[in-house]
Amino acid sequence: MKNILIPTDFSANSRNAIRHALSLFGQGSCHFYLLHVVQPYIYGATELPVTGFPADVEKGMMEKSYSELERILSEIRDDYPHADARFTLMAEYGFFIDSMRKLVSEKDISLIVMGTRGASGLREMTVGSNTGDVITKVKCPVLVIPEDTPLKPAGRMVFPTDYSIPYSPRVLDTLLFFADHFSMSVEVLYMVKKNGESLTAEQQVNKEYLCSYLEQRPHGFHRVRGKNLGEAIEEFTAGRDTDWVAMMAKKLNFFQQTLFRPTVARISYHTRIPFLVLHE
Repeated sequence: MKNILIPTDFSANSRNAIRHALSLFGQGSCHFYLLHVVQPYIYGATELPVTGFPADVEKGMMEKSYSELERILSEIRDDYPHADARFTLMAEYGFFIDSMRKLVSEKDISLIVMGTRGASGLREMTVGSNTGDVITKVKCPVLVIPEDTPLKPAGRMVFPTDYSIPYSPRVLDTLLFFADHFSMSVEVLYMVKKNGESLTAEQQVNKEYLCSYLEQRPHGFHRVRGKNLGEAIEEFTAGRDTDWVAMMAKKLNFFQQTLFRPTVARISYHTRIPFLVLHE
């Protein structure tokens, strides 16, 4: 990873994401961009105009944001004295997603690291929330860190797929970069809804392509039965030491249903395992 963007709202969850990013990538030549976005005030219903803050108020908010970023950086220096990564502090005024897209392009961002509020946060996550918008609207790999996820070395990555769409080299190269960087095995997970279900010719071609990409690395192919992918992932990871779940963002409806609508009875997967979102 060369340039890593970490947006922060100064919450405990965003600080947890910063700690994970430093723990994973702090020893190396990474350049971390710590970003806080001050968004303009929106009044009225949808489609009505937006209004900015008075100039003096906006200036004060930006100065306060930068001061808080400096405090976070000071804490990072204290907690990670041997980290040799570079840091750039950025306070932006504007819409969150617009700011993220601009910085991803201008700074050649390789990865975004964000935190969530855990199960309750994921249940409430909609298209309007920051994390939900980033993983669906910003074309950059995103590592999402659930609340209270402990810091530990990565060792196993689960890659759920239905083999229905071709895998682009960019998606697989990103997946394998992380697998190689952290010496993780890649466990491919395919869910069927009934026994005896077989792959179509197209699915078989996609599976064989994926298999050829993984053949020189530790990996496994798994087939599980379940009513939906969320439950299948939950059941599969419950009995295994799983560190990350990696998913393609190409099928957004499928992706959102899996990650953002867990049932109350099955939320442990969503609260304990970081997930990596892969974009084309």
